Amino acid sequence: MSELQTETKEMKAAQLDFASTFQAFKDANDERLNALEQKQGDGLLTDKVDRINAALDTQSKQIENLAILGSRPAIGGEAVNPEAKSAWSSYIRTGDGSELASLEGKSLSSSVDAEGGYVAPAETESRIDRALLDASPFRRLATVRRVGAGYFKKPVSAGSAASGWAGETEARIETDAPQLELLEFPTGELYAMPAATQTLLDDGVADVDQWLADEVRDVFAAQETAAFAAGDGVNKPRGLLDYTQVADSAHSWGNLGYVATGTAGGFDADAPIDAIMNLIYAPETRYRAGSAFIMNRRTLSEIRKFKDADGNYIWQPAAEAGQPSTLLGYGVTEVEDMPDLASEGAVMGFGDFRRGYLIVDRQGVRVLRDPYSAKPYVLFYTTKRVGGGMQDFNAIKLLKTSVS
Repeated sequence: MSELQTETKEMKAAQLDFASTFQAFKDANDERLNALEQKQGDGLLTDKVDRINAALDTQSKQIENLAILGSRPAIGGEAVNPEAKSAWSSYIRTGDGSELASLEGKSLSSSVDAEGGYVAPAETESRIDRALLDASPFRRLATVRRVGAGYFKKPVSAGSAASGWAGETEARIETDAPQLELLEFPTGELYAMPAATQTLLDDGVADVDQWLADEVRDVFAAQETAAFAAGDGVNKPRGLLDYTQVADSAHSWGNLGYVATGTAGGFDADAPIDAIMNLIYAPETRYRAGSAFIMNRRTLSEIRKFKDADGNYIWQPAAEAGQPSTLLGYGVTEVEDMPDLASEGAVMGFGDFRRGYLIVDRQGVRVLRDPYSAKPYVLFYTTKRVGGGMQDFNAIKLLKTSVS
């Protein structure tokens, strides 16, 4: 059986298990709600719902991982410079950087870092970027732009230019110029230091490029996601939650508008869905087609229990592999660095993140091989420069668990 057939079989089995668990969750939660309506609250039922809810989280993550594996493009399709690849492999496996140094004068894909180490070839950087895309929820939602400098500036329109209609021979009224804002996105250095044994490096069959990408993936993704969510912009991206938050009715450019749940630290007990509906209709219509929700798994586990006026659950599992679960028809992406419900803060985001948030990657991943600091292991000090911030303050709105 081929690897693809095995993955497909595992995916089908995981989806069947997930559907079965979701049905068990609905049955148990319905039973719990009926007991509450009859004022016969049962702690055992609540525990049962929580256990099944936790199982849904685990199975949902398993399906997501299988979908990612199935969607990865084949490495063989990448353009590879044999000379650069050979020189890079020699440096990684043995520490001999002489071939890489000689390539610098030929303007090939690798060059010497002024502080020591080398810029990884394009195919190695591509593997790391692809691994990050797999692991980073924000990269799957936002716009990602690659730049050649450590600083990116983008002029954006904070207000529309005046416009109108006129006949073919009629005079045109002079229109106002658009109001432009210059947004700045400095990049900060993200680093990791995976360790390898010399045995692994000596193994001619081992794919050291893929090993490096896999090793830095989780470290980079965790640091990135935390910064994209709440980073202060100092030597790191500026996160969504770091911007000034104002009630959406008083929203202005440069701030993020929020909708309040009306209850401190949670949702309204009688109409918990109303705040979520208000959040959906907070962005302008032009943004809603590409919109999605972000929240952490603990918030999502509570929302799974909500029903609409017709008794239907507002959260639904993905209709097919590789697609997100939905909340009131919009995709849901779990971002662990979003606050918990009890925080009385912005626990949920909704909007078109591709138009609203920009991630800036400076081209070039640098790797410094260090066989001395942690003998007998070889360390690989790996760095990349990443920035980020809001580029359209109208595209994303927040849900805040507060009275007002």
